[in-house]
Amino acid sequence: MTDTSTLIAQLRVLLELTNTEIQVADTRRTQARTEAVATELAQNADNARGRADAIERALRELGGLPALVGPLLGRAAAAVKTMTEQAQPFDEALLGDLALEHQLLDRSRYLKALATAERQRGLVLLADQLITAHSATVEWLTTVLAEEALGGPAALRRTPVQAVTGAAVRWMNTPVVWSTKGIDQAMDAVRSTGPRINRLLSRGAHAGDVATRTIVASRDAALERAEQVSRDEGADAVAAALHGVRTSTGALEPEELPISDYDDMNVSTAVAAVKELTEPADVRAVVAYEEANKNRQGVVSAAQTRLAAIAQEVAGIR
Repeated sequence: MTDTSTLIAQLRVLLELTNTEIQVADTRRTQARTEAVATELAQNADNARGRADAIERALRELGGLPALVGPLLGRAAAAVKTMTEQAQPFDEALLGDLALEHQLLDRSRYLKALATAERQRGLVLLADQLITAHSATVEWLTTVLAEEALGGPAALRRTPVQAVTGAAVRWMNTPVVWSTKGIDQAMDAVRSTGPRINRLLSRGAHAGDVATRTIVASRDAALERAEQVSRDEGADAVAAALHGVRTSTGALEPEELPISDYDDMNVSTAVAAVKELTEPADVRAVVAYEEANKNRQGVVSAAQTRLAAIAQEVAGIR
């Protein structure tokens, strides 16, 4: 039989980790792709606060006292985690979140075993609640990781630093298979738009948004031209990479989208069409185009939900 000191020690650790979980959930809200995901994360943080209160009550009932600096330690741990992960690729940050949830889940299961041995019925019920909550969060984070592995759109967006870091890692790990001639031709096509962009900038635009749209249009035209030149020169790897850039920035032409007549669809029709997509790359293309052009949240949410279903199937969830 274990004594209550072991139970108290585990409850204190669970409380500290839960405070960290709260801060992480609050931080992740700023990275939510849609309002629905932001609302879900806000609810997760509120639920975690409820769990923290329940753990603290259980501690007091056992005659233990929660660490007075518990919430402060949670905030500090989350702050350190947030700063550290800015130098990591996005998937590594998510794996860190998943590790935290697995630790909470494993300790909750251990708490249940301890409470069962000590015939602490109230703690057994609390442990069951914790196990259910953390199991659901582990499943959600596993799904987000699978979405990221499939190329997105994930429920969470990368921060700018994470995007750059991830691109650098992919660049270093990509075999060099591009032809020199293909690269030169593609770069020439992109550089050919440089003088036009510079003239636009030097003149100054009467409205910032007009200048931005013009520059983006020039960039998109340059990428499209570079892709075509690469294909003509037989540099298929370069062309594929450029097409990937055009897809991720929403720069595809409407006729290149995987849904016919997409530009003419209203929200309900577009949502229905998105639900029929089966390839992650097709969902990605639609979301990027939607966010860059129409930005209808209902369509973006439907696409993210569709990819989540595909990701869960790939990850063996449900």
